[in-house]
Amino acid sequence: MKVYALVGKSGTGKSYQAMNLCKEKNIKSVIDDGLFIVGNDILAGTSAKRQVTKTGAIKTALFTDDEHRNSVKTKIDQVSPENILVLGTSDGMVKRIAERLGLPEIDNIIYIETITTETEREAARKQRQELGKHVIPVPTFQLKREFSGYFLHPLRIFKDKGRIGKGGFAEKSVVRPTYSYMGDYIISDKVIGDIVKCIATSETRNVKVSKVFTEKTQTGIKLTVSIFIRYGSKVIDTARSFQEQVATQVGYMTAFNVDCVDVEVSDLK
Repeated sequence: MKVYALVGKSGTGKSYQAMNLCKEKNIKSVIDDGLFIVGNDILAGTSAKRQVTKTGAIKTALFTDDEHRNSVKTKIDQVSPENILVLGTSDGMVKRIAERLGLPEIDNIIYIETITTETEREAARKQRQELGKHVIPVPTFQLKREFSGYFLHPLRIFKDKGRIGKGGFAEKSVVRPTYSYMGDYIISDKVIGDIVKCIATSETRNVKVSKVFTEKTQTGIKLTVSIFIRYGSKVIDTARSFQEQVATQVGYMTAFNVDCVDVEVSDLK
């Protein structure tokens, strides 16, 4: 296995540039902030950006927890990639990560300053310091469960057709970890209930919401919605359509991963 490393100070755009570097050097797998990524898939690990404090994030990125480290090492051994890119803020950090994961000695260390301009690095620093934005080099749907309740959106980078043959884009995701803020934020159950009622008002006149129950789960939220349906409407079709609207809109407006929406038809009116 050939091991590459991308080194740069925090907030200089390493995760943003990782995908471009992988394409250029035909690198199939990445170790970034506690995650083992192959192509567009997270195969193992826990994201450092999910931690509450910066100290916790650093420990996760360095695989200090044996259970975390062992799960990633086991998956790397199973996949046995021909090459891998390790991201870190210093030579010492990437060497320590490689050692913890039982990887071969790093063959080539690439520095962020050699593949980006000062303007690009300054823009990345501004996104990190002023807006608290962090990039993870995988599509948003891969992170939805782990980052339920966080601000998260896709970042699509369109590629030059001449460089990759068929054109297209690569998708990265932007998250705002708790430690990027001067505190935490909470979305109350009442807000979620109000969103559901608003959906019933704006999307259809055949549904009226009676009650909304919200249950927090490890991967997001579960909603149970009690509704009245207008007499003469197609009950199953109306309920299913409303169910789909609730799952989509609540997920979009709150950034929660909606595990399921159970709709109970209480009465016809």
